[in-house]
Amino acid sequence: MELAYYSDYAVRLVNTEEPARGKDSLTSVEAVRELFGVNQSAARRATDTDVTRFRSVRARLRAVFEAADKGDETLAVDLLNSLLLEFPVSPQISGHDFRDDDGRPLWHMHLADHPSNATAGYAAIAAMGLAFHLTEYGVDRLGLCEAAPCRNAYLDTSTNRSRRYCSDRCATRANVAAYRARKRLEAARPGLPERTGRAADSAQPSSAQGERRPGLSGR
Repeated sequence: MELAYYSDYAVRLVNTEEPARGKDSLTSVEAVRELFGVNQSAARRATDTDVTRFRSVRARLRAVFEAADKGDETLAVDLLNSLLLEFPVSPQISGHDFRDDDGRPLWHMHLADHPSNATAGYAAIAAMGLAFHLTEYGVDRLGLCEAAPCRNAYLDTSTNRSRRYCSDRCATRANVAAYRARKRLEAARPGLPERTGRAADSAQPSSAQGERRPGLSGR
């Protein structure tokens, strides 16, 4: 398993809350256990007290994404380093669950946590995965959705660093909103000729995720 895979742990946890909408799905131990996905042995360690702990870690992980989104890469790194120090892991070579055609182990790197509770184990993996993603691809690959009021976290894996939204749904919604805003502006300006034919077609919104200029300044 590639270590970058673990960065999804951070995204899943951060996106259990939508502050602008006043929504929070992290309200029970069952919700905590769902975050572990297939790692059911770790999920079974979760108790009711982990709900509050998970929320605390979530706020700190969101702060990393917010700092990156604002272009403050030093702050993003400092915040992430504080999590790494508090929740350490040990990289180990593992071959379990993966076999080649001859039945031999497919050796890969695995993060072994040493948790005192379920939150510590999850936080360690999430922070380390995010750290690998940041150092491998850059701080500007950590983003917050630009489709207000969403602001969900995402990891930009596009080839040209062009991602601006957490999903195609948000991209479409933002493009439609921008198109309608342009139409309202045009309608408010008297004397402008009505667009027809190819010009009108070119003004239609796209469902693509949209492009931004490379680097942090393009957000």
